[in-house]
Amino acid sequence: MSPRASRPSTPAEVPSTLREVYADLSGERPLDLREPTPPWEVRHAHGKDLRARVPRRSHGTWRAPKDRPDPLELLARSNEGRLADLVPLRMGRMVASRFGFLRGNSSIMATDLAHTPVSGIQVLIDGDAHLSNFGLFGTVERDVVFDLNDFDEAIVGPWEWDVKRLATSVEVAGRDLGLSPALRREAVRECLRGYQWEIRRLERLGALAVWYMFLFTARKGSDIPLDAKTRAVLQEAGVRANRRTSASLLAQVAERRRDGSWRLRQMPPVQTRVSAATRRKILDGLDRYAYSLARDRRYLLSRYHVVDVARHVVGVGSVGSRVYLALLFGNGEEDPLLLQVKEGTVPAATPFVRALPQEFNDHQGKRVVIAQMGLNSSPDILLGWTEIDGRSFYVRQMRNLKGAVPLEQLRGRTFPRYVRACGAVLARAHAKSGDAALIGGYWGRSSVMEDALVRFARLYAEQVEQDHARLVRAVAQGQVPVLREA
Repeated sequence: MSPRASRPSTPAEVPSTLREVYADLSGERPLDLREPTPPWEVRHAHGKDLRARVPRRSHGTWRAPKDRPDPLELLARSNEGRLADLVPLRMGRMVASRFGFLRGNSSIMATDLAHTPVSGIQVLIDGDAHLSNFGLFGTVERDVVFDLNDFDEAIVGPWEWDVKRLATSVEVAGRDLGLSPALRREAVRECLRGYQWEIRRLERLGALAVWYMFLFTARKGSDIPLDAKTRAVLQEAGVRANRRTSASLLAQVAERRRDGSWRLRQMPPVQTRVSAATRRKILDGLDRYAYSLARDRRYLLSRYHVVDVARHVVGVGSVGSRVYLALLFGNGEEDPLLLQVKEGTVPAATPFVRALPQEFNDHQGKRVVIAQMGLNSSPDILLGWTEIDGRSFYVRQMRNLKGAVPLEQLRGRTFPRYVRACGAVLARAHAKSGDAALIGGYWGRSSVMEDALVRFARLYAEQVEQDHARLVRAVAQGQVPVLREA
């Protein structure tokens, strides 16, 4: 079966269509404010009716199809177009653990999810909603909030795909952390209950109220119920994020030369020099990037100038894509700014969903930016897009008031409590671009959907283990070159 043939169908009666979601976010479709929105109760009932076509229990199955593509071949295909010298580093990070493998297996899991049942409700999905893609961000008011933090794979598709990837990541991370089967099962349930609780609460709220919601780490203001330990974990992570500014990071990534000038450090393979020709192309790209910003942000950017650029490596799934770090200074050397310039690549789910509007197919960086604006509660004020050497890129601040919650610190009962917050945050993201009432009606109040997804997470985690073991064997046999980090 070809990828296009296996893509999920969207029933005509479901009003949230792919093109409408992205057209609304991009401003492509003219508004018609005369058209009324049906009450949430009507939409909720419509979502409930969808269960007859796709029973909720059907989501609890996973069995690899007989014609399932070889996962190593899919990985090899996903490495095409990447920087060849960095591919062994990507494979090294994936082979290091089962969770590391999951982080890099978006092409494999997207292919598998295309063979699973879908309700037909489409939203703007993150596309890679595993646990490590939740983190902390600074707002314009310098508060720190907890939210989704990676949108490279974002696309319009079935909401279930995000929930299944998140639930699977909870199970896989729990195995790597050495948690008991009972505690892993509890954690997956808590994650799903967080999603269910939040989506059913949001379906009743006004659209503007949903967009105003934040999960603050240092102060109250979030309606997501957090226990004291989880609140403490987020507060501690928020304190660390507050200390991560361009000024505090400067000494880590850059150095002052004897002549008094600054340059980014040489730290291979994570950070390396670029040629003079590449530097010129990056600088030209940054000039173009400025015009993707609102006028006030463009003026802010104009107060800075670039002093150096370097190639930079981030993440697991992103390793091998073109990522650059730019060091700028504004009002003297006490005012540094670090910008990450990251290549926008085609999302892994693209073959299995309907085509996006052409502007997003033509510019993957713009797609990522628009997706972040639609999913994240507090997008970076300097988030924009550009082109470099004929490739699409997006630009954002590097680690400014940003941070993560180290999973290895989430021991015992803290783990299920933390992942419940992740489930609730994902529900908020879906409610911003999709229809919470449709999803809430389909999910319902019972544990039927929860039970099915717990089962799916366990079954697919076993698939991840098998695929990871195949990669481990291929590396041991010298079939896949790897670069292991100290």
